[in-house]
Amino acid sequence: MEMTEVMLHVYDITNTGSENTNNTILQINKIFKDGIGIGGIFHSAVQVYGEDEWSFGFCEQGSGVFSCPAKKNPMYTYRECILLGKTSLSKSKVNQTLRELSREWPGNCYDLLSRNCNHFCNDFCERLGVSKLPGWVNRFANAGDTAVEIAETTAMRFRQAKTEIVTASKVAYRFLAGIASNNTTPGSPDSPGSTNRNKPRFQQPAWFKNLVSAGAKPSTSTTLENGDDQVQKPGQQRQEYETASLRSHEM
Repeated sequence: MEMTEVMLHVYDITNTGSENTNNTILQINKIFKDGIGIGGIFHSAVQVYGEDEWSFGFCEQGSGVFSCPAKKNPMYTYRECILLGKTSLSKSKVNQTLRELSREWPGNCYDLLSRNCNHFCNDFCERLGVSKLPGWVNRFANAGDTAVEIAETTAMRFRQAKTEIVTASKVAYRFLAGIASNNTTPGSPDSPGSTNRNKPRFQQPAWFKNLVSAGAKPSTSTTLENGDDQVQKPGQQRQEYETASLRSHEM
């Protein structure tokens, strides 16, 4: 079976429109890739069968998949060529794969961190059955994407925690308020004319009365999210509880 080489062409990104920015990117790539081998800011394209390379970029309408003569993309500065392996796919099968990718990668779905030219090349190489891009080609984007995911996950968990705190506060407040109400209703040991004067009484400790009478009703989830001062109320109530409890034990 005939095998065909698959080449990856890597460029320094120098199409920002600012000479200073372009020079900065070149310096970053020189230090972090050439100097210590971590990575940099790169554009990549895949060449298989023929003299063209295939890549992906942003456009408002239509597919973002495009081709140009290998090593000659005028938008970037060519850096190097990497052999990724050989594919067993025929030329017609590769063309079919490219048509599928063209439908799956519209230009308006381009995202610098999670769906850029390097992600496209990885997808293409996986379908060709060859090695994916070296880690350094897209490491900066992957690091940024991971940071975004962590931030979003943390924010989601924080919102869930706030909702749970509000719900728990409401339940606790209703429970305490209900006990206080039950001990001051007619027929209770504390009410005048009660027939249960000789029965054991539930004595409310000072800290309990202070907590129920002085404690603010828990805020709603809406006000909690809208004001930082609301977030501190559960902690303030806990402090009052602890202070009153210590006083009751000292008595």
